[in-house]
Amino acid sequence: MTKKWWHDKVVYQIYPKSFYDSNGDGIGDIPGIIQKLDYLQDLGIDMLWLSPCYTSPLADEGYDISDYYNIDPRFGTMEDMDRLIAEAKKRNMYILMDLVVNHCSDEHEWFQKACEDPDGTYGNFFYLRDKSDKEPPANWRSYFGGPVWEDLPGTDKQYLHVFHKKQPDLNWENPKLREEVYKNICWWLDKGLGGFRIDAIINIKKALPFRSYEPDREDGLCGIGTMLKEAEGIGTFLSEMRDRTFQKYDAFTVGEVFDEKPEEIKDFIGENGYFSSMFDFNATVFGSGENGWYDARPITPDDYKKCCFESQARTGSIGFLSNIIENHDEPRGASRYIPEKDCCPQSKKLLAALYFMLRGIPFIYQGQELGMENAPFTSIDEIDDISTINEYQTALKAGFSPEKAMQAVSKFSRDNARTPMQWSKDKNAGFTTGTPWLKLNPNYPVINAAAQQDDPDSVLSFYKKLIALRKNPEYKDTLVYGSLEPLWENQHNLMAYYRKGAKTLLVIGNFQQETQTVILPQGNYKLLLNSDSILNIEDSRLTLRGYQVLILAENETAGADMKKTSSIHEC
Repeated sequence: MTKKWWHDKVVYQIYPKSFYDSNGDGIGDIPGIIQKLDYLQDLGIDMLWLSPCYTSPLADEGYDISDYYNIDPRFGTMEDMDRLIAEAKKRNMYILMDLVVNHCSDEHEWFQKACEDPDGTYGNFFYLRDKSDKEPPANWRSYFGGPVWEDLPGTDKQYLHVFHKKQPDLNWENPKLREEVYKNICWWLDKGLGGFRIDAIINIKKALPFRSYEPDREDGLCGIGTMLKEAEGIGTFLSEMRDRTFQKYDAFTVGEVFDEKPEEIKDFIGENGYFSSMFDFNATVFGSGENGWYDARPITPDDYKKCCFESQARTGSIGFLSNIIENHDEPRGASRYIPEKDCCPQSKKLLAALYFMLRGIPFIYQGQELGMENAPFTSIDEIDDISTINEYQTALKAGFSPEKAMQAVSKFSRDNARTPMQWSKDKNAGFTTGTPWLKLNPNYPVINAAAQQDDPDSVLSFYKKLIALRKNPEYKDTLVYGSLEPLWENQHNLMAYYRKGAKTLLVIGNFQQETQTVILPQGNYKLLLNSDSILNIEDSRLTLRGYQVLILAENETAGADMKKTSSIHEC
């Protein structure tokens, strides 16, 4: 594998609207991000991914872009963005932007011109159909519910949108559209971006010609995934985009890719893949309900372990996954993967270590390093997220009471991750001096950055230790490039694996409140990290307390007398 500048990096995702408000209007902004760069540098972050802050009506919180060349005034100015890039560079950090090119906003100039002249140049930037046709060409259900066809204002045509109706899909079959996309990508890279996170990219290739499929719900529609399984040829678009843009700048790219086939992994993230990396969503999609969020199956510690190991085995040494436990589209990882009764700093540290030490690029979502949790939403009136509102309506139609529907969807709501960042116990968690755009999690007086900053036993301090270990020159090569080998796979609620390279490291986590005992493989071990204050080992028997996680390094210099048993030496 050719070594790249981004292989050893740690990435932090910022949701600008909720990160830090510098002017008291209740909305986070770019100047606020600049003010917190030293915090991120102290954490050990190398790259910052910003969710969209382009000009947008915010129908889908910025993922509906009306101008790819401008910053939305809510978030600041282009001068602010230039200053952010420059200030990050001073701290040896790179800025990543969100690349949203499956669709734009219906307020984008292209769409407005398509409405004016649907048979002209810009009409072909979108997928249009004549309303006079008796049946739509496809009975697909949009990701946010309802059919994918919407009337094109002022015309006798309709347009395709696989997300919100204010997010018309761009027609990637049109080379003129692709040229505009590539021009914009290069414009941003010329400004000094380190690269992009690439949104919903698997959707740019539709199965053509359009056709309907067997309905999968009573609404007579079928999910988009059915069509995507038949879509072929996306590689033509993605390889062209790579060659025309990213490759020329040696930019880092991470794709939001779902449902890739095992044989396609090398095409996406191999030596000359379309992207530098792609997210591992194996655990996040686990248990998805066929009918909606209300019938989703909760994930257990053993399920989580299996999901992680499956992804690692499928990818092997082909390329680098980007590992997450949460992001702006998911609930909080601590509330998703840890049983509610056990959600505490100790269990949050375990989850942090188990995902962070996997082979791949570790991503941290804002507040994750503090152990932020799901918010206690009790009414749909508190929700901003359009997907949650749709899933709530779906649950009501399935016969759920409003209370039960709210309970079902609030566990998965994207707003859980979008509540304002908890900086301190001060008013509004130190996020704003104004009125926050979204309700705060009421636990902010206890879970906040100020309270954890100087506490050596805090979740924040533990994340700092994980990042420092990944960057430790003695172990860095192994943690970045080494293989991953599972250990004790069948032991209930225990997740353990080797990282093997120039060194051999062993990660062991007890994913339950009750103690567990394992017999360590013969050898001499050095303790690199312990989430607990206790280390209980007798001969080769290691007893782990509730949610305790250890990271050990095999000591290759041990004498022959140490080979008959196992021992751990603390650093």
